[in-house]
Amino acid sequence: MNDRIAQALTKLFERHRIVFWYDTKQELRDDFETLQLTGIEKVELKNNEFGVKHRILREQPKQKFLIYSEGIQPPDMENWLLDVQLAYGEFRTDQTAIWLSELGLGIEFTDVVQGHPEFYQSGKRREPLKRLLKRDDTPGMIRLKMLAVCAGSDARMDAVVENLLAELADGRDEKIKLIGRCALDGFLWEQMKRAYGYESSMPGMKDFVIQLFKECYYREVDSDKWIGNSKEKRKTNDSSPTTNHLSNDALVFLKRWKDSRRFERSFETLSGQCAEHLGIEQDLAKRDFRDLIALDYFRLIDQKIINDLVRGVASRTVSSGDVMLWVRQRRQSHWYREFRNLYEAIDYAAMFIHALEEARLSMDTLTDGVQKYSRFWFRLDQLYRKFIHYVRCSGQSSLMNDLTEQIENLYSNNYLLKVNDCWQSFLDSAPKWGAMAIPTQKDFFDHWVRPFMRKDNKVCVIISDALRYEIGDELLSLIRQEDRYEAKLEPGLSMLPSYTQLGMAALLPNKKLALADNETGTVLVDGQSSQGTANRSKILGQAVSQRATAIKAEELMALNKDDSRALVRDYNVIYVYQNRIDATGDKRESEERVFEAVEETLQELIRIIKKLTGANVNNLLVTSDHGFIYQNRAIDESDFSGGDAEGDQILFRDRRFVLGKGLREVASLLKFQSSELGLSGDVEVQIPKSINRLRLKGSGSRYVHGGASLQEVVIPIIHINKKRQSDISMVEVDILRGSSTVITSGQLAVALYQAQPVTDKVQPRNLRAGVYTQAGDLISDCHDLTFDLTSDNPRDRELKVRFVLTRKADEVNGQEVILRLDEKLTGTSHYKEYKSLRYLMRRSFTSDFDF
Repeated sequence: MNDRIAQALTKLFERHRIVFWYDTKQELRDDFETLQLTGIEKVELKNNEFGVKHRILREQPKQKFLIYSEGIQPPDMENWLLDVQLAYGEFRTDQTAIWLSELGLGIEFTDVVQGHPEFYQSGKRREPLKRLLKRDDTPGMIRLKMLAVCAGSDARMDAVVENLLAELADGRDEKIKLIGRCALDGFLWEQMKRAYGYESSMPGMKDFVIQLFKECYYREVDSDKWIGNSKEKRKTNDSSPTTNHLSNDALVFLKRWKDSRRFERSFETLSGQCAEHLGIEQDLAKRDFRDLIALDYFRLIDQKIINDLVRGVASRTVSSGDVMLWVRQRRQSHWYREFRNLYEAIDYAAMFIHALEEARLSMDTLTDGVQKYSRFWFRLDQLYRKFIHYVRCSGQSSLMNDLTEQIENLYSNNYLLKVNDCWQSFLDSAPKWGAMAIPTQKDFFDHWVRPFMRKDNKVCVIISDALRYEIGDELLSLIRQEDRYEAKLEPGLSMLPSYTQLGMAALLPNKKLALADNETGTVLVDGQSSQGTANRSKILGQAVSQRATAIKAEELMALNKDDSRALVRDYNVIYVYQNRIDATGDKRESEERVFEAVEETLQELIRIIKKLTGANVNNLLVTSDHGFIYQNRAIDESDFSGGDAEGDQILFRDRRFVLGKGLREVASLLKFQSSELGLSGDVEVQIPKSINRLRLKGSGSRYVHGGASLQEVVIPIIHINKKRQSDISMVEVDILRGSSTVITSGQLAVALYQAQPVTDKVQPRNLRAGVYTQAGDLISDCHDLTFDLTSDNPRDRELKVRFVLTRKADEVNGQEVILRLDEKLTGTSHYKEYKSLRYLMRRSFTSDFDF
């Protein structure tokens, strides 16, 4: 007992010079007499109060005293030392006093302890409470911290509620029951009323969360009706236990809770449960999706919007521009990650339909066809690819079925077939293969590689198998988005037939190309086989005095930093071969995944480019051996050639070309002599017209190449240069100053302006916006905003944001507050101020901000 008394007194003397001890039960004299406290003088009261008072205040004003009195404390009117006692500390030996002493609390907090004995009986609760306590705590603050201990949270009301809601979502009730046992439930509901305006005859977390979702939802979708219903409810004495509206702080809480990574799962669970309780699915069925674009309280909202957008795009009742805007807005939605693939698919479908409507699919010459394709039409292939990719990633084929069927029909019949039928009409009358002013693949080395050699500059050529032109365009954009990288794209014309062996051979230095007179489909470069990396490396070495080599992409990526730099040091020309698209598409069992392979290829190419520039390569070329045609749905019978190739000798057969000798003329096939294709030898070539396929047993038919369609023969040639200086910037964002900078209500509407359109080199900016006091306290909801608009029209780059003020705004009425845009520090969780604008808070009276 003596040790506990000494420990408790020591803590008291840390805060007080003088401590009074009334031994009410007259049973602790021995403890007092044996007590030894360093630096503390013990004094016993025995009708000597006046002398003691003079001693402790006048004679020894800096000495610490323990003043002991055996018996009860005298009445205040008879207590000569009452003023001293009230100014300093008092030691009590009952349980409440011991707990107060342990926590370092004065007797003025007796009620805080006596009213909640269950809480203090456990050291597991007293210890964390003790860590939370501060010298200036009020009884209310201490009770809030007690709630925090019970809830396992920090000492904020929002945090307490978040933890209790997480427990509710898990179907448990230990924390809320503990709060009840500790007699803190009354205080909890008082704080819920004070913080969020929640008041109910049957208070509970489930009742609160249902009311929270209900009011926040209806406030947004039907505020007038909701307010009217609320007034009617009060008139008719509705039996619902909730008796009033929640405050604006409740809306702010819901938004913060929704955006919290830690409580994401509990939000989603309770959102789903409340949607069912409130009949949200039935309510949404009656609403226009346009009225829901800004809402994300329920998963069902995204499902409703997606369903309506799919129907709207398919029926062409919504414009591509509107769809793009709506999808962009939904990117801020809580559920966007789950539905991203569907939103992106819808957006690309709308863009495809719009682009096709705008396209004029006619040409005057073969050259005109290549130029129009490389400037405009390729975009249709790109949009189709993106749409199919995101539909496949979404896994929602049934939902997207009608729209997918429409896009497939439009792509195959209104674009792919139409543009290539037109192209075919010019091929039929062409005396030889080629398009004036369009560089040919056979001249690649002389046209693009030798200029670097003449200037004694090193160059690296990356050849990505089946990287068709539209993929090259996307790669161009990805490269340009990297800092200090500049790139430009030109179209080239592949060899015919457009297959791997011939395309790879044509990209090597050559004087004469010839199709081998056998059944392998091999191509000879100046009499040598070009099959495989070793043969290609040999051909390169002979042309560049052994200062050139070839390497596979996977071998390059496996090199360490020193080895990759040694490779660049030892060779002036390096060919890197990558094969993912063609390897995937050429197999029947994997051809349906070719668009996924494209996405992987693009990322892999960026890594290869960075690997090479990291090894001191400053000049790079990226090109392809050929392109391809891909139609995602099963190929119709009409897409196969009406006739088959026949001749004296069939050397090699594929789905889009045949090599042979003495080939007979067939109306559905276009025949070439080797000389007409810029090749040596006497091997003949036949190609199905337009986009038709030849039947080939055991082979896929959706992914094909080898023919003469624009998608197969227009190849990208990308020239990449690494700069020394940074060339990336971010868009600037301004806060548009309105006619008034005075806040007179519970909300603030602001217009933000993105000063430039986003381009490859001018990148998006992400900002967090909120209203703050001058002391830095947030007094509104917070908005995470992405400024990524690409429109050249300044009006399209304005973003309107509405801030809902919390109850804390009342505390700064009549003062300046700050609308602040903050930017996250890269690689951290911290923010720095980007821009701000000051407003004067001037409200005529304090408002509860009721909905």
